[in-house]
Amino acid sequence: MRAALWLVALFGVAVAVALFAGNNQAVVTIFWPPHRLDVSFNLMVLVLAGFFMLLYGALRAVSALFALPLEARRWRAQQKERAMYGSLMDSLANLLAGRYIRAAKSAQNALVQEKSLGLLTDQTGHATGHSASRSTQLRSLAHLLVAESAQSLQNRALRDQHLQLALQNAAQRHAQEVREGVQLRAARWALEDRDAGAALEWLTQLPQGAARRTLALRMKLRATRQVKQTLLALDTARLLAKHRAFSQAAAQSIVRGLALELLNDAHDPAQLQQAWFSLDESERAMPELVVHAASRLMALHGDAGLARTWLLQVWDRMMEPRSEIGDNLRIKLITGLEAGLDSLDAAWLARIEAAQLSRPRDANLQYLAGMACLNRQLWGKARQLLSQAAMGLQDATLHRNAWRALAVLAEQREDEPAAAQAYKRAAQL
Repeated sequence: MRAALWLVALFGVAVAVALFAGNNQAVVTIFWPPHRLDVSFNLMVLVLAGFFMLLYGALRAVSALFALPLEARRWRAQQKERAMYGSLMDSLANLLAGRYIRAAKSAQNALVQEKSLGLLTDQTGHATGHSASRSTQLRSLAHLLVAESAQSLQNRALRDQHLQLALQNAAQRHAQEVREGVQLRAARWALEDRDAGAALEWLTQLPQGAARRTLALRMKLRATRQVKQTLLALDTARLLAKHRAFSQAAAQSIVRGLALELLNDAHDPAQLQQAWFSLDESERAMPELVVHAASRLMALHGDAGLARTWLLQVWDRMMEPRSEIGDNLRIKLITGLEAGLDSLDAAWLARIEAAQLSRPRDANLQYLAGMACLNRQLWGKARQLLSQAAMGLQDATLHRNAWRALAVLAEQREDEPAAAQAYKRAAQL
């Protein structure tokens, strides 16, 4: 379509010139005393146009002749620039291939080429398209590649030297992304050297936006776990879970592990309660954390009533028809309740009795009800429940405790053979 339009325009111009020049009777007279020259106007126009074209061509030829040295310098600069980028690509390829010495040499060669290119540009005063920002980024990346190779070769002196050079070159405002990348690599190297404190220091130097990126948060999680900053590690794990850096199951596992570690770090009931209430509501609803926190509170001689208040939600979930509470967690729950039988109130006794009656074949509930009866000196009922539980308990600790309780009951009624037999069964377990 465009070619057709140009052709129509060309025909229009030809018709206009023909109409103008065909009937043009004008004459141009040139006086050069004592001579006089008469020429047609059309010929004068053609002569002037030809003279203009000749003059223009001559000027272009002279300009091209004087520009030859500059074009030669530009060509040399382009060759150096290509060699510089080629060395940088070779360094990256060798680094990925595990050839660290070659990678370092190629990156250093790129730095030499960049320096010579800068000197050539300064001498000629001609820009080669290699802007200041690109030059800064290239120098920083080349220093970073040398430092990365030195880290792989365990040459920490060379690594630190080029790390500082990379940071100096990335100090400009337009090289912020490069600087953040250098700081992240420095934090990673510190983690590889098992220096979590230095890694956290590098991460704190990042801007707020960069510090919340997934890569930075992953390294922060590793560093805080190494230095045992459990609360900070837990907050970081929550952010990673929010950013979907892990699968849902993996995120819950990591958060649960850190929360358990936080609870284990408490050395008195006040610290434990503070750690417990520092958890999120979703975390305080995890059965594993609830049972562990209650057991830990009772082990620290804390408020048993508060512990049972925490355990109530897990107890209700365990008594549901299709409960997802596993056997191990059930045993931990029963063990935690057993530890506070001395202060057990009537409401909890009613719950235990109702649970045992609703599930008469559950050995774990029979054991808990029997131990509660034993604590209340209901010898006959305790003996009946514990005897039934001892035949079906799978957990070795509960099984052993059941036989020991039966031995105590046998001693209470002065049945020495039964007591000896019960102690023997307990010892075998």
